[in-house]
Amino acid sequence: MDENRDPLMPRPVRDSQSEMNEIVLTNVSNPLGALLGGRLMHWIDMAGAMAAHRHSRHYVVTASIDHLDFWTPAHVGDLVILRSSVNRVFTTSMEVGVQVMVENYLLEECKNLSSAYLTFVAVDSAGRHVKVPPVIPETEEQRRRYEDAGRRREIRRAERERRRSNTP
Repeated sequence: MDENRDPLMPRPVRDSQSEMNEIVLTNVSNPLGALLGGRLMHWIDMAGAMAAHRHSRHYVVTASIDHLDFWTPAHVGDLVILRSSVNRVFTTSMEVGVQVMVENYLLEECKNLSSAYLTFVAVDSAGRHVKVPPVIPETEEQRRRYEDAGRRREIRRAERERRRSNTP
């Protein structure tokens, strides 16, 4: 990286794109041979953190994860593919989208396993929030995800306020 480069210079979404692959082994499966949901959640968090780190070039911490569905199981021997990228930046936080596919390479099948939106906050070595450069969506799909991220942020804020007001 160029030392003279402005660390807050906007960066394209493509700079944050990450892919992580995992094989489902018996140590991450339940008695039925299916991937444990908690392990998938861990992988989603790791894949999201890679994209957030790549974009921000700082340490990142997970602030939230949106609703998570498991649409199809992944079984022992299957390949799990996690693709992530930054959708939008909000000063010190970033929304990252993670898409998860499961591939049975013996049957030549690939299915949508799950997806999630996570919010990460960039921090320095002391844990203080640091500013993150804006993200530049370049494709129509990236622009849609960018706009949708703004709407999701408002929904998250409203839900957080609703929960706070219901606390005894």
